[in-house]
Amino acid sequence: MSKKNDAFGMLFTRSGLPFPDITTHTIMATTIPTDHPFATTKSCDCHTESPPPLNPSAHNSRGDELFDAIQDPVLVVTPEGIIIDVNLAAINAARKSKAQILGQGICKIIHGGSSPHLQCPLESFLHTCSPRVEETRLPGLFGEYLLTISPVKDSDLVVRKIILIARELTSDEILKVDSMRTAQLAAIGELAAGVAHEVNNPITGIINFAQLLLDDSKKDSLQAELLSRIINEGERIAFIIKNLLSFAREDKQENEPLDMIQVIAASLSLVEHQFKKDGIQIRTQLSSAPCPLIGNFRQLQQVILNLLSNSRFALNERYPLSSENKKILITCQTVRSEDGKSWVQTSIKDQGTGIPQGILDRIFDPFFTTKPAGQGTGLGLSISFGIIHDHGGTIKVNSIMHQFSEMLIQIPSHPATQPQRFPSHVTRRNKR
Repeated sequence: MSKKNDAFGMLFTRSGLPFPDITTHTIMATTIPTDHPFATTKSCDCHTESPPPLNPSAHNSRGDELFDAIQDPVLVVTPEGIIIDVNLAAINAARKSKAQILGQGICKIIHGGSSPHLQCPLESFLHTCSPRVEETRLPGLFGEYLLTISPVKDSDLVVRKIILIARELTSDEILKVDSMRTAQLAAIGELAAGVAHEVNNPITGIINFAQLLLDDSKKDSLQAELLSRIINEGERIAFIIKNLLSFAREDKQENEPLDMIQVIAASLSLVEHQFKKDGIQIRTQLSSAPCPLIGNFRQLQQVILNLLSNSRFALNERYPLSSENKKILITCQTVRSEDGKSWVQTSIKDQGTGIPQGILDRIFDPFFTTKPAGQGTGLGLSISFGIIHDHGGTIKVNSIMHQFSEMLIQIPSHPATQPQRFPSHVTRRNKR
């Protein structure tokens, strides 16, 4: 600051901001004479210059610094699901470069891709331009997250950008989500059992009455043909009802000591020829020691066969012809959890099409299937979930589209028990 071309003091402005663009302003200036150790203040007129224009690039740079300082992954997308910006945390979580992420679909990055005959639920929701908060697994970011979706309105109140913030869940939060999911499926099982019982009696009557009419009909007549169709469709409904009761575990059977490795071996013996015909290689890494547990051999075998059937479909879907990548890896071993409990852990992993992330939370729901229409009832995994749950265990899925799917089963181990070499019903079958 100067007065008649002589410097006489310093000017301080609040928060470091310049004064308004004015020519003259009366201020209180602090003068520090050279011959006095203390400062004095006086009122004077001084001239201030207009502040220099802000540098847009510097402003943007500062904004990028703040954006990258956010510890949680943040992605900015269009309502169509195209990623237009990401912060550093999202880049690190996705394990990709920024160039590999920008311009891609949100499902491809955080879910690993989508199935050609199933639309990603997240991309469908983005079109609604609505806010949402959900706990979900994001394989593309390699973890379980609390995903917050926040639409951003422009000055004309139109949403052109949507911010997605993913906060990684703690281990306690993940356990809470799993327990809630188990409770939901248990409620669905009770509902399924009630519906199945209500439908079972009338469908049995329909089949029986149709059979009586068929017995009195002329052979090869139109009436006989129609009655045969009624019986066939009725039996198909009866089969679905039976599966529903299996999902609800209405047909409980007694458990016995057994070795999970023997269950896997018996299951493989049933499908080995079929898989070999499809060119699918099955590799096993089984514990050399027994994996004892208390369970039902037939039910556990049904679970293994269901999972192998799904793996076979996924591999044939991805590789219609012969391929060296048509492989299934089966492992089984006894593991110990952090709380000291012993578990028999079985894993079935294939390199098939994978499961779209958006539907991973629904694959255990009755009648829900990732297969095209007419190629699945949607009950296999539901029944498997019910069986494993009744054995006191858990079944989880980990999958990334176009890479792999892994089903992980854990059942409490009972090392003190002596598993039978073969359960009674298997022995009888082998003697025939």
